[in-house]
Amino acid sequence: MSSKTESPTTRIIAVTNQKGGVGKTTTTINLAAGLARQGQRVLLVDLDPQGNASTGLGIDYDQRNTGTYAALMVEAEPHALPQPTEFDNLAIITANNELAGAELEMIGDERREYRLRDALRALEGDYDTILIDCPPSLGLLTLNALVASDSVIVPLQCEFFALEGISQLVRTIDRVRRAFNADLHLEGIVLTMYDRRNNLSELVAQDARGFFGDQVFETLIPRNIRISEAQSHGSPVLDYDARSTGAIAYLALADELIKRNKNKAKA
Repeated sequence: MSSKTESPTTRIIAVTNQKGGVGKTTTTINLAAGLARQGQRVLLVDLDPQGNASTGLGIDYDQRNTGTYAALMVEAEPHALPQPTEFDNLAIITANNELAGAELEMIGDERREYRLRDALRALEGDYDTILIDCPPSLGLLTLNALVASDSVIVPLQCEFFALEGISQLVRTIDRVRRAFNADLHLEGIVLTMYDRRNNLSELVAQDARGFFGDQVFETLIPRNIRISEAQSHGSPVLDYDARSTGAIAYLALADELIKRNKNKAKA
């Protein structure tokens, strides 16, 4: 007699920081690629009107007609939203500039905070991990991401004033948990643009670990020109230069995230 198998579990993670220039989209792209390289089925949701995640995965603008705007406006069946990329196990829901008007168009809807959650729920089981690249703000688009997600990853730049604003984001997560999504939690903080030659990087890392403890990932993402070059070529750094320090770091981050979730599942 065969035992009953559990339905596949999809983890939805929002990658967000209201401060721009911290490596948010870079982290989303390369963490997605790292998870895919580890054999996971991954969906990247580009929720930033700038569409940089779509560009960073080599999706031409004229290929972005059915994306996150259509998801929020309920203009397409959810399974029609993801499109494949050139990279194994990695799909994307793209963004174009129509997304910039979505907040205004949703403002009068009573369920405006749940639009993205409703779309992604239909895709549960199709993917192991869904990563949402949020805009650099705490507006209605980011709120949709937080309501749809199980957890949040916050990229934190290893530079002066980096910790400013994190407390505001943590308070936002708490408010979303109380009002909309009781299961939402902080998955972890990723230290980005780390420079071992710079004492300030180490001081920021120490401060972050002192305040947030083991919620800070052990993996440090270094400053690495190959990461920037990869984005300009529409490719994750793992595919552009797998031997670079940036690629090695993001693969390690993906491995650390997988191990964390396995340990939580056992607990």
